[in-house]
Amino acid sequence: MNKLLKLYIISVILFLTSCSTSMSPLQVHNTLPTLTKAKYISSLEAEKSNCKFLTKNRSYTAPIGMFAKDDLRNAARGIDEWVTLDGGNAYILKNYKWVNVGEEATQLHVEFDSLLCE
Repeated sequence: MNKLLKLYIISVILFLTSCSTSMSPLQVHNTLPTLTKAKYISSLEAEKSNCKFLTKNRSYTAPIGMFAKDDLRNAARGIDEWVTLDGGNAYILKNYKWVNVGEEATQLHVEFDSLLCE
């Protein structure tokens, strides 16, 4: 292999291993609502609004993505599917965490409530 190809391969490996495997709470809070079709609401909003809890404490393990935002996008798809199956149109994100799977991969686990809001 020539030196340029070796340098390119090493650069790609370093880039991929340096990619973020999680997001800060603020990043999740700002990004998740843009990725779901269901309405993202806080616990306080749910108490003050005319929402009915349909399913509490649902958990979903998102398929692994290449980057943290891909993980979040996969979790958003799962949240939307469960909210729809529950007959709702909104959700409250209760908790989330990236869990190590294997040596270099992480997987996003989310916990949420499904709601029906007017």
